[in-house]
Amino acid sequence: MSQLFSRYATPFITGLFLVSLISGIFLFFHVGNAAFHGMHEWLSMVLILPFVLHIWRNWRPFCNYFKRLPMAAALAVSIVAAVAFAWPSLTGTTTGGRGGNPAFAMAGIVTAATPAQLAPIIDKTEDEVITGLKAAGFTAAASDKKLAEIAADSGKPSNDLMSVIAGMGKTR
Repeated sequence: MSQLFSRYATPFITGLFLVSLISGIFLFFHVGNAAFHGMHEWLSMVLILPFVLHIWRNWRPFCNYFKRLPMAAALAVSIVAAVAFAWPSLTGTTTGGRGGNPAFAMAGIVTAATPAQLAPIIDKTEDEVITGLKAAGFTAAASDKKLAEIAADSGKPSNDLMSVIAGMGKTR
């Protein structure tokens, strides 16, 4: 079994690294996001196993790297770069003073609106929005309630409400 691991760990690391590299480049340039996003995430997770097997198999030579400056320097630079990218989201110092995914921020803005405020954005009347929400099971839909309240009072998650609204907004 050990021979099987040693024989295949490095080739799998190479193959999965190339997949991760190529899909990462496409994601960076926002090309084929739907095709590459899941592939990049999942196969990068799969890459962990051959990486661990490779480190296990080459433990002594690997430990020798830690006795030299290049490993310490590379790890320090990597950690500083990672923190630099994560810091704005972690501290809320991104554009507008908020961190995180802009789609979640937009969902918060939308669910803070009433049906009347939302209607012109999705090219519907207020009555069409309320009727559509009620038809989708949001029984608490009313003109004087915010969309988040409608979802909560109907016993449904806001994500479901957002899906219904997105469906309403499709072109006729």
